[in-house]
Amino acid sequence: MPSGRGFGGDMAAAAASANSDMFDEIVMAEERFHGEGYQEGYAEGSHVGVIEGRRYGSLHGAKIGSEIGCYLGFALTWQCLLQKCMDEKNSKKIRVLDSLIGMIQKFPYEDPTYDKLQEDLEKIRGKFKQMNHLENEKCYS
Repeated sequence: MPSGRGFGGDMAAAAASANSDMFDEIVMAEERFHGEGYQEGYAEGSHVGVIEGRRYGSLHGAKIGSEIGCYLGFALTWQCLLQKCMDEKNSKKIRVLDSLIGMIQKFPYEDPTYDKLQEDLEKIRGKFKQMNHLENEKCYS
């Protein structure tokens, strides 16, 4: 038995379905493009972030290395100079220098994930300042 719609009714339904599918494709295209754009932007941002992070890390690491190298050169030079004239005042300076050199030698250059890196760096800076203070105490008698 015919459905009552006939051949023309099936074509109208097919046309309506095609229009509906086309409309859905347009709506879904916007969502799809938004999703694809987000993924591409996220990937590009992640890539640029890694590059920028490496550059910043290298620069910051080089600055810290240069700073610590300066402290070590200072400490080793003064250690050599002070050992030539040992007295009580110089023995205190040598103990501070030995401590500074030991702290520098234990500093974790190879481990940027070391959780106390900044804390240890501040201790080294403090010891360096202590040595500078001792060295600036001139005794004019």
